[in-house]
Amino acid sequence: MTTSEQDSLEALLRQRGHLRTEQATLTPLTGGVSSEIYLVEDGERRFVVKRALAKLKVQADWFADTSRNRTEQAYMRAVAAFRPDAVPGLLFCDEEAGCFGMEFLDGFQNWKSDLLAGQIHLSLARQAGALLGEIHARTWGDTTAQRDFATLENFDQLRLDPYLRTTAARHAEVEDALLAEAKRLRGSAQCLVHGDFSPKNMMHRDGRLVVLDCEVACYGDAAFDLSFFLNHLFLKSLYHAPAQLAFPAMIDTALHGYRGANRLHTAEVEAAAVKLLPMLMLARVDGKSPVEYLTSETKRDFLRGFAKNAILHPTVDLDALSGAWFTTLSTLS
Repeated sequence: MTTSEQDSLEALLRQRGHLRTEQATLTPLTGGVSSEIYLVEDGERRFVVKRALAKLKVQADWFADTSRNRTEQAYMRAVAAFRPDAVPGLLFCDEEAGCFGMEFLDGFQNWKSDLLAGQIHLSLARQAGALLGEIHARTWGDTTAQRDFATLENFDQLRLDPYLRTTAARHAEVEDALLAEAKRLRGSAQCLVHGDFSPKNMMHRDGRLVVLDCEVACYGDAAFDLSFFLNHLFLKSLYHAPAQLAFPAMIDTALHGYRGANRLHTAEVEAAAVKLLPMLMLARVDGKSPVEYLTSETKRDFLRGFAKNAILHPTVDLDALSGAWFTTLSTLS
């Protein structure tokens, strides 16, 4: 953000009574493309302020409704009702100012950064899988949550269109499959979906795992969350190739955690996820938001080839898909 935009937000926070001292400072925080995020240091208080952007910080033109700021707050409150440890504490919500304040996770580590550094935490994989399964299980068929998170337009703007439809337009051989999946997801309402459940949005410290950036939340299809999450573990294994780190064990552990927490619905979710996951793989190189760390064209082409083959010839389940991935990945030199 520019200095003038930062100054404008600081003035707004003062006007709204969220800053208490004249010496209060705002420091931009990195991470994410859809919001401006600041660490606020106000006397002895330290907290984070977040405000949604109308135009996302990506190369392609990508606009989205800033009402997702309210959606994020609602998701945090919904999860806090049964897992207050799993989300930051909300300090204030200011709809008129279009922002909210939340707990600053001081001393926490970002899981994505750990993974890119080659640090393998099986316990985090189990925790994340179990947390996702618990959120899905607790909200499955919940009519109140379905009413409160009728936000599929936002989900479409930030996920279905930039990931599936954009990628479909660039790969004619799998276009029909991706468009059909976008239509299916648009019409599915099973449980509360985070929409961006990935290691970059997870912080951990002393056994506590906290999930962030839930502004894409909706009452939708559970397979999206599970596929989105697993996709990032697959992509990190490609990033480290040809080094063979313990990503197969991490994926297996994450699935075990999910299955244990969402026993009644796992089979249904996984049957959809095994088809969706390779589509999201392809989207992370050829959609509107490609992952920044896969810079090798050889690896990007490898991902394209595997993903398109898996879309056209789906495997029987996620375990088989994982096995096929790592067997094929072992041939990459």
